[in-house]
Amino acid sequence: MQNFFVKSHGLGNDYIVLNQDEITFELTEKAIIRICDVHFGIGSDGILLKVPSEKADFGLRILNPDGSEAEKSGNGLRIFAKYLYDYGFAQSKSFSIETPGGLVRAEVIEEKNNKAFTIKVDMGKAIFESKKIPVICEKEECIGETLELEYRGYEINCVSVGNPHCVVLKDELDEKEIKTFGPQIETNPMFPNRINVQFAKVVSPNEVEVMIWERGAGWTLASGSSSCAVACTVVKRGLTERNLTIKMPGGNLAIEIDEDWEIRMTGEVREIGSGTLGAELIEDLEL
Repeated sequence: MQNFFVKSHGLGNDYIVLNQDEITFELTEKAIIRICDVHFGIGSDGILLKVPSEKADFGLRILNPDGSEAEKSGNGLRIFAKYLYDYGFAQSKSFSIETPGGLVRAEVIEEKNNKAFTIKVDMGKAIFESKKIPVICEKEECIGETLELEYRGYEINCVSVGNPHCVVLKDELDEKEIKTFGPQIETNPMFPNRINVQFAKVVSPNEVEVMIWERGAGWTLASGSSSCAVACTVVKRGLTERNLTIKMPGGNLAIEIDEDWEIRMTGEVREIGSGTLGAELIEDLEL
């Protein structure tokens, strides 16, 4: 079906899914911004584009609402996996997906009404090496280092889980604070490709609360890759066990980290709606 879309959310983090083989327009930066706009488009935290892959069962591009492209998205991967399963592209409950941030494996764990409900994603391996994240840091690993902003400093911990993250450990979380300083951290020259930002509070050895400023999207109710990054950071710092519940404003994710820093993430996904992009919207995209 031409220009067919599905919109779903993972814990309030919502994406539009499109199939490259079905769209009749070029998905330019301008088009991405317009489609994701809540007033002039469908409204979304980003677009997931199904593309061909020579390395995996399916290929995925992850497009941010500012028109930039992400390497990996945990919630996006679960949403994409649900789309593949629910709409008959995936013929089994387990399949591989190629992203710019690496290959991952998704598995449908639980169904409701013959639709995927709970999905586990193998998110790959955490990388702490500064130059591979990348982060400009004198030390091999940017763990417990200080980032000085204009009005204050933060102790930061940097990790890549296929995309770059900066985790700040806090005694208390404040939405106003992360909305103020998150964008300053995201765009700091220390991070050549910008960076996702998380403020995290350890509640117990198996539970961490998180607030998120997502690169290219801003304040976000939930993020799968951010949850993985926080989990790896608190384990790295010796503050928790390796099986964790990450609690975000949009809901919870279960994260498992093995001794080799391989990450598995499990959480729910729900479809919001589906339809066809209107001819007049597509006309506006091409102006």
